[in-house]
Formats: sequence, C-alpha cells, structure tokens
Amino acid sequence: MKVLVTGAAGFIGMHVARLLLERGDEVVGVDDLNDYYDPRLKRARLECLEPYSRFSFRRVDVADGAACAALFAGGGFERVVHLAAQAGVRHSLTHPQAYVQSNLVGFANILEGCRHGQARHLVYASSSSVYGGNARMPFSVHDEVNHPVSLYAATKKANELMAHSYSQLYGLPTTGLRYFTVYGPWGRPDMSVWLFTRAILEGRPIDVFNHGRMRRDFTFIDDIADGTVRALDRIAAPNPDFDAARPDPGSSRAPYRIYNIGNHQPVELMAFIETIERALGREAKKNFLPMQAGDVPATYADVADLTRDTGFAPKTPLSEGIARWVAWFNEYSARAAKGA
Repeated sequence: MKVLVTGAAGFIGMHVARLLLERGDEVVGVDDLNDYYDPRLKRARLECLEPYSRFSFRRVDVADGAACAALFAGGGFERVVHLAAQAGVRHSLTHPQAYVQSNLVGFANILEGCRHGQARHLVYASSSSVYGGNARMPFSVHDEVNHPVSLYAATKKANELMAHSYSQLYGLPTTGLRYFTVYGPWGRPDMSVWLFTRAILEGRPIDVFNHGRMRRDFTFIDDIADGTVRALDRIAAPNPDFDAARPDPGSSRAPYRIYNIGNHQPVELMAFIETIERALGREAKKNFLPMQAGDVPATYADVADLTRDTGFAPKTPLSEGIARWVAWFNEYSARAAKGA
C-alpha cells in the first residue's frame, strides 16, 4: 500500500512508519519539525527511515490548508495514519493556540484531504486523556467521555467527533486510537520516563506528582506500533447492531470506530520509578508534589475490542521495556555528547 504517515519524525510516527516499511509498504512521511522539543531528535528519527527505498519525506505543517491540499492532490494515498499533533497536557495550559491550530485546524485539513483524495481508511491518534474525570475502571470505549480536564484532551475528543461527521457524511472509514502512556526508545524529552532517567543520572531530584499516588497503563512503543498497524489493516465498518436509542460511543451506523490501545496492566508510579532505578543502578532523589492541573490519578485501558477485531496483544513487560529504554537512552546521550 501507499500510506501517508503524518508526524513521521515523532515518537510513535517513526515506529509506525518503520513497521510499515519493513513489511513492504510505501510510506510518505510528513512532519513540520517544529521546536516544541529539540528538532535534532526528530531529524535523528528520520535518519532511521531514510535507508528504506520506499520512504520519502515532505516537510509540511498540517495546519497549513494549502500545503495540506497540495500534499493530497498528487498523493494517491490508499490509507492515512495521522499522528501529527501538538502533544503534552501541561503545555496546553500555557499555549492553547498551538493546540487549536495543530489538533483542530490540522485535523480538519487531514479530513478534507482524505475526503477529496479518496483515501480508503484514516487512522488517527486520540488519547487516554479524553476519559478526563471518568472514575470507572478500566476505561472503556463504550463509556461516554464528556468531561475533559485539559484543553489537550478536549481537542482529542473533538477529533473523534470531527471524524464521525466525515464518516457519516462522506462514508470515509475512520478509526481513532486512544493511546495510553507510551514509552520506549526514541521517546519525547517531555515524557516522565525521559525526565526521570536524566534527573537520576545527573543526581537531581525527580518531581513525583500527587505524592506518588498515581497509576498509569504504561505501554511499550513496539506494542503501540503493532496495534496501530493492525488497526490500519482493519478498515472501519458500520456496526450492524448499532441502536440509536442507546448509542454506543465506540461505534456507529457510519464506518467509524474507536479503540483503546494500552498495556491493560496499570502500574503504580512508585513501582515505575523503582523499575527505572533498578535498570540504572541508582536511587532517585524524590520531590513529592500535589496533583497538577490537567492530570488524572489513574489510567487503565480496556483493550478487549481491539483484541477481538485485530488480534492485538501487548507483549512487553515493564521490566523489559525499561531495560530497552535505558539502553537506548545511554547510547543516544553518548552519541549526542560526541556530536555537541
């Protein structure tokens, strides 16, 4: 297939693009290489994709309507994986316009591109953050998600609604993936695993929010990439049993689906930190702080629907995932220091 992957220089985007290339698909990667974090990391990710003959890259900001339309006009993309977005819950508290432009305007441009370019399937990144104030665990795609606690979460919920409208109006098959706390090699510098690892190695204290009383469904990047490609291969279809009198939020009469994609094994934050400490052979200095605005105390993914429909099964235990993360971090840091 010829697949467009937006956010190809990003954490999940690079891994998804590489998995598609390894199985023989043609991939056009798109990214704007913005400076939300060090663009050198983004370029290093792209260097991992450049050896593949079926890979090409275009620097495009998806929020640029004209550039996005031109991308699709001659693209001939059979399927689209839309991962480009402004990430980060806390950043949305201080830079709301970045989220409006990238996550709302940008997503509208992708929907229009898929519509006019006659893409057969759009898979896009949603987030576990859409569950917001929900307290029932595990989080299920069959529950309503109407109480976001951050603008980032609100934009992801808006993406799901926008996608449904295009599925309903134009028959565009869309699948939204609610990612749960992704970690692993080539991760982002603003993620907790990177912040913790660097601070511990440098002898600085780590900030432990909600006094450590947090639980997260930490999911290794290889499992995330596998689940994303599996979802891409299963084109969203209408739910024949959909009941408008009791509508199911996870499906529709239109070709529209929502899935959770997580490890289905929430871990206490302190246990996560202890796993990093063991892998590093060092103990962290801890600065215990209250819950931060926009945070939630726990996440826990019910992945039954994704498993049923695609065979998805996360395989990477936390100890193995952290060991692989630390090995990559040490190698990347040493290489970056030499190049400085």
